[in-house]
This record gives sequence, structure tokens and C-alpha cells, in this order.
Amino acid sequence: MPESPPSPLLALRGIGKSFLGVRVLDGIDLAVAPGEVHAVVGENGAGKSTLMKVISGVHPPDEGTVELDGVPRAFRSPRDAQWAGIGIIHQEFNLLPERTVAENVYLGREPTRRGLVDRRAMLDGTTRLLAAVGETSFAPNARVGQLGVAQQQVVEIVKALALDARLLIMDEPTAALADHEVELLYALVRRLQQQGIALLYVSHRLKEVFDLSDRITVLKDGRRVTTVDTATTTGEQLVRHMVGRELTSYYPDRAGPGDVGGVRLTVHGGGNHKLRGIDLQLHAGEVLGVGGLQGSGRSALARALFGAAPFTTGEVTLDGAPVRVRSPRAAMRAGIAYVTEDRKGEGIVAGQSVLDNALLAGRAVFPAWAGRGARTVRVRELLAAVEVRAAGDHQEIRYLSGGNQQKVVLARWLALSPKILLFDEPTRGIDVGAKSAIHDLVRRLAREGAAVLMISSELPELLGMSDRVIVMRDGRIAGELPAGATEEDVVALATGTLRVAAG
Repeated sequence: MPESPPSPLLALRGIGKSFLGVRVLDGIDLAVAPGEVHAVVGENGAGKSTLMKVISGVHPPDEGTVELDGVPRAFRSPRDAQWAGIGIIHQEFNLLPERTVAENVYLGREPTRRGLVDRRAMLDGTTRLLAAVGETSFAPNARVGQLGVAQQQVVEIVKALALDARLLIMDEPTAALADHEVELLYALVRRLQQQGIALLYVSHRLKEVFDLSDRITVLKDGRRVTTVDTATTTGEQLVRHMVGRELTSYYPDRAGPGDVGGVRLTVHGGGNHKLRGIDLQLHAGEVLGVGGLQGSGRSALARALFGAAPFTTGEVTLDGAPVRVRSPRAAMRAGIAYVTEDRKGEGIVAGQSVLDNALLAGRAVFPAWAGRGARTVRVRELLAAVEVRAAGDHQEIRYLSGGNQQKVVLARWLALSPKILLFDEPTRGIDVGAKSAIHDLVRRLAREGAAVLMISSELPELLGMSDRVIVMRDGRIAGELPAGATEEDVVALATGTLRVAAG
């Protein structure tokens, strides 16, 4: 007789949730077995985050039940869920950087001896937990603020394991990780799985979903579309479930021979405290991709071109004329736009409206933008053109999905009709449908004559979108690759295992 499937550790039955009369979750059923990696995917606004908050005790469901080991549970707070064995690892870590690893792990429940905190017990307990997940790169008495992002993520996981977590929710766990750190996370996930810990894995990166998960649940508009076995599902099928339509191509066609114009921007010998000997040309009509490991100088290059951390040596020309870009204001006046990788921290003002966010750049540089008039009408037209989904342009931008926030940022810069667009991780944390829309928009801007420099950590995106790729390493351009290069070519240049002359 075939083996019966294991009883679920977690079972959701008919979960429903509304906010201010808006239905956010509608009749969600989901089950996770011990030792299973169960991925949850869907477009921004599909209900993934709200569902995870219901499971972790942040929001009580309006309808339905949450069962653990077949027993209905009502969590009144995240602490209730933690004590029941449910841990959640957020994108933004909840750690105290000035305290040690052990102090973070035992925060709020420090062991005591004779009325004093027993630091030896904390260190010993943390050592055992680190060994259990195979972590040997840092000690329990290391300060968290001195650890790398991947190491801090391990601390968050160990915190949850210290509370005897049997189910871990991982929300976009690789969003801030470099490629080599992602491999470390893979190994950690598999080790946790071997220990019988169940994982709910929320990610927009479909490669990770297929690499790690046993089953995949797709959400759309607050409903469960389907749950499928990963081994018998294709990427195309999953995308169709997520967006409700076929995406004919993940990436638009590259520039043709007649699409690329003259040199728009040149840098010769550019350098600052993070960059050395930068030589590059950026043409009108092309998308120049920038690859490399985290910390290689990719973002430093974009910030130098935008004047946020300007070049202190070398020469820059714009349309053949020398230019000194010493500040973002000077860059904007010269026709340079910059979409930062830190959308929440630098890209938007969360408490302001969609319209105010879209007007920010123009108001900062051109005082005449301050009034209501033709410029405001133009911005509203752009918000409609990039298909921002919002209750209205006076809705606070914090309530929009990541993809819609990014579209507002794009509309802000398009209103200035820039000659050069610098994109740093333009689709990070954005669902597959919104990614496709932004890819199409980037390529359309290039076809209309803009020069585009695009940084991406996602190698398929970098190679699929770029007409050429330069690869950064240690603050320098390690080499240039033509259209059609492979992921292995990029990794080899980024890690220094192959030398290719920069073009």
C-alpha cells in the first residue's frame, strides 16, 4: 500500500480577513507537513504578507481556523505564536546591532543565576544552536552590528530555534543577499528541513522556489488559486497561475543595430573612495547592464554618476561636453535620473501621497513645480501611463504594493524627461507581473532615445535586459560582456576566475 502523507503540522481552514471593509483574504486553505518546504507565491497585493501575519499572530483571522497538530489555536499576539512554535524571519531584521549574538538570541528571556543574568548559559546555549544549523563563521559573543547580512539572518533563525520553533516563515529571505550568500541559505534551509522543521517560504524569485520547495501555493487577489507539487510544475505554468495570463516573453527584445545612437555619457579614469579607474561609455538607446557581487562597486558607480557620492578623480562628459556632477541636484539639472535600490529608505516618502511622491524630484530642482498646473497634470498622466494601481493619487504611498511604489518613482523621473536613467535593482521585491511591466517600460525608454544603466543581482534579468554588460569587482570594471553572454561568464568575471579586457 502507498504511504499515507504525514499529518500536517499547520493547517489553515477557510481563513478570511478584511481591513476597513476591503476583503484581503478570502477562504484560504493551506497545509504544511513537518520537514516540508512550502513556498507561497503571488503578485504584490495577492495577500501573502497578510496571511503570514495571521499565521504568526499579528492579525487574528475574521473567519476560519489556524490548527497546529490538528488542534485549533487562537493567537492573541506574535508572542503567543512564538510560544506555540511558530517563528518568522522578516526582510527587515529585528536585531539590536550593539548587542552580542547571544544577547539577541535570549533577549527578554535571559537565564539567571542567583538573581543575575547567567551569561555563561547564554553563550553555551547559543553555541549549541549555532552548531545545530552548521554555523561556524562567527562566535556567540560577536556583536551583531559587525556581522554580514547573511550572518544576521542566521541569528534571526537561531532566535526562533531557541524558542523551539517547529515552523519557520521566511519572507523574501534572499532579498538582501549576494549570490554566494544565497547558496549558504540553501544549505541552511536543507539542514532545517532534515531536522523536521517545516518552512513557509515566501519569495518572488522563482528559481529559489523551484530549487528549495516541495509544494507551492499560489495566491491571487486574496484567494488560493492552487497548490501544486514543485517537481511536476513548470515555471510557465506557475507564472500563468500567478498573473492569470500568459507572459509571452520574460524580457522585451534587445536593441537592434539601428536602435543604438551616439555616445551620451563617458567616464575616463573615474574614481573616489570606493571606485578606481572607471572607464565607460553609455550610448543613447541602449541598456547597459552592471553586474558583480554585493560590495563590488555597482551601487557606488550609480551614486557617483548621480552625484550622491561623486567622482573625485577622472573626467565625465555628457553629449560630448565636460560636466561636473557634484550633487544630485546638479545631476537632475543635467538630465540624469536615479532609481535607488533602497526604495523604502531613499525612494519614497511613506507618509506622503502618491501624487506628492511623484512630484518630489521636480519640486526639488525646479521651484516652478510647486504650484498646481500643467506639470501636475503631466504627472497624473504619467501615473496613469505606467498603470499605478491605487485608490487615488492622494492615497499614502505606503499602502501601495512594492511594484506600484516603483511605478510612482518611475513616473517621478519620467516627468523630468531625463537623458540618462540609472536603475539600481529596479525590480527587487516585485512580483513577476509587475517585473514584466517595468522591463517593458525600461526598454521603451531606451527605444525613445534615453541611455539606460541598469544594475541587477538577478543574473537572468541582467542578461535578459542588457545590450551589453559590464562586471564590477573591487571597485573596478573587471570586464565587459556582449549580449548573449552566459551567467557563468558574469560569475567568472565577478569572482576573478576569468580575465576579459574591458571594452
